[in-house]
Amino acid sequence: MRRLLLLLLVLFSTSFYAQKKKKDTLPIPKWKINGKFSFVFNQSSFSNWSSGGENTVAGNLTVDYNFNYKKDNVNWDTRMITGYGISHFSEKGHRKTIDRFELNSLFGYKTSNYWFFSFLGNLKSQYSKGYNYTNEPKLVVSDFFSPAYLTFGPGMLWKRSDRLNINIAPSTARYTFVNDDFSGEFGVDEDSNTAFSLGFNLSGLYKFTLMDNIEMENILTMYSDYLNDVGNVDVDYQTNISFKVNKSIKMQMTFQTVIDDNASSSVQFREMFGLGLNYNFHQKVTY
Repeated sequence: MRRLLLLLLVLFSTSFYAQKKKKDTLPIPKWKINGKFSFVFNQSSFSNWSSGGENTVAGNLTVDYNFNYKKDNVNWDTRMITGYGISHFSEKGHRKTIDRFELNSLFGYKTSNYWFFSFLGNLKSQYSKGYNYTNEPKLVVSDFFSPAYLTFGPGMLWKRSDRLNINIAPSTARYTFVNDDFSGEFGVDEDSNTAFSLGFNLSGLYKFTLMDNIEMENILTMYSDYLNDVGNVDVDYQTNISFKVNKSIKMQMTFQTVIDDNASSSVQFREMFGLGLNYNFHQKVTY
């Protein structure tokens, strides 16, 4: 039921803010490359503060790299999103705030106006150990490339524009990798480092302008395994809202919901808000 409600909310939001297609008077670029990084720094300090408080220093660095290729009937979109953030509490030491590496590649061959034969590839993991701090002593719950997810498979892509697309892949393979310390977790059997699944994958992207200098991006991935726990659906839904102050300064809000019974029995939520520096380190358009 939670998964159904989440999907209905996504579909409602995308239909409510649907935009009309604009005629493009310029030739279609063959290559569009855009690489940007952002850095958010937060600091708080207290001294004899009557209501209390804890001194903290935090910094987050994220990189978003996009490669888009179009020629004749070929469409190939690749995106790398990676980030790492850490905070220091005066009494508790260092803790992670962001730890993410994700590489997406979607190849399409056009069959009609908006439809493509497609092939999807996705690699998702993290860089360092993660801890559950509710345990004493703290408990290691993840590590570098543990878990890591490799997903790939053929399908059909409906692409209205670079800002709106849905990919349907009914025969998608997924490998889950863990090291020896996590054997038996994340859906991997005991005495094994990998798990294989075959299932249905639905992924979509919708990016639009809410108002001047405010942009909203919705990313949805749904996966159902045919081989294990048929009917159970993993959901990963992320919303990014960017508020542009000027060319170099943006305010970013991120909301992410993950439902994955192999990783956690509870619904996972992540929310981030920050104001920081943005820089385009690689921007190129080739006709």
